[in-house]
Amino acid sequence: MAQRRGPWANDDGTSVKLNPGEFKKAIKIFRFLRPYRYRFFTGLVLLGISSMVFMIFPQASGELLDIATGTSKRGLTLNQVGIGLLCILVVQSFISYTRVMLFNHVSEHSMADIRKALYDKIITLPITFFEKNRIGELTSRTTNDVQQLQDALSITLAEFIRQIIVLIAGCSILFSQMPKLSLIMLSTFPIIVLAAIYFGKKIRKFSKRRQDELAESNTIIEETLQSISSVKAFTNEIFESVRYGNSIGNVVKTSMKFGQMRGGFIAFIIAVLFGAMFFVLWQGSVMVQNKEMTPGELVSFIVITAVIGGSIGSIGDFYTQLLKALGSSERILEMLDMPSEVSLEKTTEPKSRFEGHISFRDVRFSYPTRDDVEVLKGLNLEIKAGSKVALVGTSGGGKSTIVQLLLHYYNVNSGSIFVDGKNINEFNITSYRENIALVPQEVILFGGTIRENIGYGKSNATEEEIIEAARKANAWDFIQSFPDGLNTIVGERGVKLSGGQRQRIAIARAILKDPAILLLDEATSALDAESERVVQEALNTLMEGRTALVIAHRLATIREVDCIYVIDNGMIIEKGTHEELSAMENGVYNSLAKLQFDANAALA
Repeated sequence: MAQRRGPWANDDGTSVKLNPGEFKKAIKIFRFLRPYRYRFFTGLVLLGISSMVFMIFPQASGELLDIATGTSKRGLTLNQVGIGLLCILVVQSFISYTRVMLFNHVSEHSMADIRKALYDKIITLPITFFEKNRIGELTSRTTNDVQQLQDALSITLAEFIRQIIVLIAGCSILFSQMPKLSLIMLSTFPIIVLAAIYFGKKIRKFSKRRQDELAESNTIIEETLQSISSVKAFTNEIFESVRYGNSIGNVVKTSMKFGQMRGGFIAFIIAVLFGAMFFVLWQGSVMVQNKEMTPGELVSFIVITAVIGGSIGSIGDFYTQLLKALGSSERILEMLDMPSEVSLEKTTEPKSRFEGHISFRDVRFSYPTRDDVEVLKGLNLEIKAGSKVALVGTSGGGKSTIVQLLLHYYNVNSGSIFVDGKNINEFNITSYRENIALVPQEVILFGGTIRENIGYGKSNATEEEIIEAARKANAWDFIQSFPDGLNTIVGERGVKLSGGQRQRIAIARAILKDPAILLLDEATSALDAESERVVQEALNTLMEGRTALVIAHRLATIREVDCIYVIDNGMIIEKGTHEELSAMENGVYNSLAKLQFDANAALA
């Protein structure tokens, strides 16, 4: 994926320091919590209360032993302590349930907001973004990274804070009641902190590498399934299986290293803690023997020490998980901060209809992903409003590039494009594209119904308008032949319809949009003769009263246009009507026409 790797790792995968500036940038993701801040902070308060109440149980265990041995200093009975603990358990359960529900509400709603914001951002980014980033990897980022954030907000963050509260409360209790043993126990802290710093860096590195490799494997799945017909046609099932297996193997290798680091960290901490705990137990037993403390106080100390040890071990684990979530948030924020091409805010600007006069003036252009290859080389093109113009020429000459520039998918390197005398850069891009409709060679429909696909041209279209558009596109007859009519499911990318049927649905969609400028990019080149005839009739209906720019390989379909431009190597080398160009003995168009018409005559 061609995007910056962020502050968590360099391009070679080595970890870098998480400095305060990058940390501050990453936690900006918490702005999505703002609408739910009252629930969030209420949950934090309940979490604090729950954690503090929990610390009663270790002390109660020691008190029960002192009561049983007759060394209690508080004068309580076993029944009183038992009933008190039962009441505390009921309260603790209620508080915990409420806290979990509050955090669940916050995490679900905030993550839904993030997903919506990501989706809105992605669909408003320019075409160049999708040329530089593979769709499968984007999908992985918007699912895996958001899921990590959700896990952090709903579980990890709460548990991390809980363990910190337990650690602070436990240490406070121990220092206030048994300072001598506490100092022995706390002497292990510096070792644990140094280990956490070392292991934390390693864990961050492998965590990010694992995410990148997992995204790569998901990309392979998506690409394979999208091109499954090609995979089967070329019998490349084994190749794809090996390719995916290698990718998953890389994920497993990195995951094992990641697991080794986490396991080593936890094992190290546990070893240090248990070693200290046994040493403390020995010292405590000596103090009980010397009457310096009661058996119950020793039991309380041991239980609290165990709780503190568990907290320290958990803090290390939760810390690494939170760092993973911060890495995910950095990626999400990086995408959300990208400049959008269009705005999703509803504009109050009145919709204006173009007349349709188009002018390319000395346009030079190279694709951003191939900036060393100049596709258009000083192109000048004039199309009068309401006229029908065709572009012909060999593949790679720049015909489709002209259409893409007219749709404002890219900015030109030099020169200008004008519509109705105004530079297209000065238009609101949404208002601009509302005046243009494209019927491509390869029509990709949405996986819903025919009604939804035609209605995509006008979101508020009535039933009558959809039917009328289908009639004009010569699509109504075959639509009526389906048992479900307009409610027929077309399948993913329209696979349940033939090529000619998909083209007519696309034409109906364009008719419904009622554009001022119509772009036809080889709209009939992939059809058989009968389908081409029906589709061409629909296209002729669609072109009436509009400026039409037609890219065609079959010259027979453009005999009636007002002007034909022959494009070669990014420049116009010939222009004129079909008759004028056919009269040029050594002309490129004349040569193409002879080849096609002679071939058609031979086939006939």
